[in-house]
Amino acid sequence: MNPLDHLKSNLHTIEAQISLRFNDPNLLMLAFIHPSFVNENRSFIQEDNQRLEYLGDAVLNLIAADFLYEHLPEKAEGDLSHLRSMLVDAKACQGYVEKLGIAKWMLTSKGEKSQIHRGRASLMADLFESLVGALYLDGGLEKARQFIFMHFADEIDQTIQNPPRNWKAELQDYAQKKYNKPPEYVVIEEEGPDHAKIFCVKAIIGDVEALGSGNSKKVAQASAAKNAMEMIEDGQG
Repeated sequence: MNPLDHLKSNLHTIEAQISLRFNDPNLLMLAFIHPSFVNENRSFIQEDNQRLEYLGDAVLNLIAADFLYEHLPEKAEGDLSHLRSMLVDAKACQGYVEKLGIAKWMLTSKGEKSQIHRGRASLMADLFESLVGALYLDGGLEKARQFIFMHFADEIDQTIQNPPRNWKAELQDYAQKKYNKPPEYVVIEEEGPDHAKIFCVKAIIGDVEALGSGNSKKVAQASAAKNAMEMIEDGQG
């Protein structure tokens, strides 16, 4: 059985894992087709999940923003933005996929499969956003919202009750107070294919220089800011 037929034969299993049925199973199937799989198999498939990923990213951000706006009326815009980013970033999406146990159904190139087995956050995030996009097209915003809060209410509550530190904001505040200017972020290196790039960024503030990496410039900057703040707190800045 070829990989597409195998995926198709297991759509009901995936529906059971996410506790929702699709009106259009083709949307669910498409969510699991990574661009790298299409690149290797253009003789029998042309469409991948990138458009669903694009849509799902917007839907996921809207659901998170709407929830935070309604439930945290005392929070300022900056705090809401930070919490939203924590709820929808690649690390969070990786956790959501792992909780559902659906990564094994994703069709990728042979090379990318080893990345999935090592828990590559960017691949997991792509899959999760594609699934959210598919749910939105299949049943509208409420179906996507139902999916999110059916499975991840505890994770959302945990993030809200114990929010991680906003390293970039802390470093920005420190830099403005001590040097009267913001920290500088410099991209040192980019590696990997377009759909799975890893960025290395240096944060520079005064005499402190710290490196960070991530699957986007924003994530890499946050990582560099964290390392810079830890150096400063250890008395190195």
